[in-house]
Amino acid sequence: MLTRRFIIGLAAAMILLGLGMTAYFTQDRWQGWLADDLPRSGPQARPDAAFEELRMLKLSRQARKNLGLVARPVELQTYWRSIQVPGVIVDRPGHSDRSVTSPAVAVVLKVHAYPGETVKPGEPLFTLRLISEYLHKAQSDLFKSTQETQLVTKERDRIAPLVKTGAVAEIKLIDLENQLKRLATAAQAHRQDLLARGLSGPQVEAVAAGKFVTEIEVLAPEPHVDGQRLAAARPVPAPPRKTAPAYEIQELKVELGQQVQVGQMLCMLANHQSLYIEGKGFKREAGFLENAAEMSWPVRVEFAEDDSKRWKPLEQDFYIRHLANTVDVTSRTFSFFIPLANQSRSYTKDGKTFLHWRFRPGQRVRLHVPVEELQDVIVLPVSAVVRSGPEAYVFCQNGDFFERKPVHVLHEDRQFIVLANDGSIRLKLDHVAQSAAASLNRVLIAQNSGGGLPPGFHVHPDGTVHGAH
Repeated sequence: MLTRRFIIGLAAAMILLGLGMTAYFTQDRWQGWLADDLPRSGPQARPDAAFEELRMLKLSRQARKNLGLVARPVELQTYWRSIQVPGVIVDRPGHSDRSVTSPAVAVVLKVHAYPGETVKPGEPLFTLRLISEYLHKAQSDLFKSTQETQLVTKERDRIAPLVKTGAVAEIKLIDLENQLKRLATAAQAHRQDLLARGLSGPQVEAVAAGKFVTEIEVLAPEPHVDGQRLAAARPVPAPPRKTAPAYEIQELKVELGQQVQVGQMLCMLANHQSLYIEGKGFKREAGFLENAAEMSWPVRVEFAEDDSKRWKPLEQDFYIRHLANTVDVTSRTFSFFIPLANQSRSYTKDGKTFLHWRFRPGQRVRLHVPVEELQDVIVLPVSAVVRSGPEAYVFCQNGDFFERKPVHVLHEDRQFIVLANDGSIRLKLDHVAQSAAASLNRVLIAQNSGGGLPPGFHVHPDGTVHGAH
């Protein structure tokens, strides 16, 4: 009897051991059945809680300062979609540079202004000693014509009473009158010739009196009458003409004691008040540029290496004046030109005046040429939006909390990003972080990488995540 009970107990133990071993080795199959039957209660049991918790994070005041976060309400704007075109500041032909030439064959006796210095119109640039035979002959001819005019005038005055009495034939008086007219014409021609050669009016009169000129001064020319006028599709305000110097000596072409010929360049003067921005466009951009020029759409200009804090704000708009009708054979680009009114400051040192120009020829710029107008859109800095695959997000602030919201991007360039007004951001209510969206997104992912909700959050029955009340 005892033996039978022992056998039954041993068999039961073996059966239980077999069932236990079977359950142990098949637990990956049957544990899921038991999990499905567990009651689903409490906020942590929601299958979408992990997704919802990624929408919000909490940042301390110090953390916001470290990131430089600034949140502002958004409102609808009008934005011009544009293309970026490289450009460079260049001199405006016929306005910026001006050459000074020698009026006669001469020797450079004095140089009154040197490169870097500035001169006003009418101030002396050079003193030349005349060695021109032509100029000396012109002075002699003028003096001779003046002297002969005086002699003929005296002879005419002497015989005029005799003609009235009949002692002298009237034909003699007529001949003298004609001779005076010829001499006056010749003297006037000599005067104009000397004036054209650089002599002043008083000097020409001195030559007529017998005081020949051996030295002349070459003066700075008068500025262009339309030098300040910027021909653009729309009026551009000319800068105030408060800088006294009109020209800067850009390059000296002669030396002391050097002999110069008629028309030889003595120096190059520069006035960078009126400049051009020369843009370089490709063939595929020609239509956009032509349309912007015809419609007088304003072009946004980014100036490289420009310290705007040291200068007054630019009070002008930029418009394409004209497009070049030739293509560069090397770069396969064509040029278009935008007028630019420059700014300057002057200072005096050692009795000489020097100029600082804000913009200089050769300075690089980036041009944003408008091609399409986008109305009723939200415009944010590029750093205010972060991308994650096909999604784009912004962060809206509510106290210490930042909520990540998906948005629809319409356009993006180097500085700004344009969002559609589709209701994802509430106008004038949501305060959107203007920068550091990528950093906020990394912090959000890092906070939730361990699973569960961050401290201070809870899940509502509708599945949304909120901070503790």
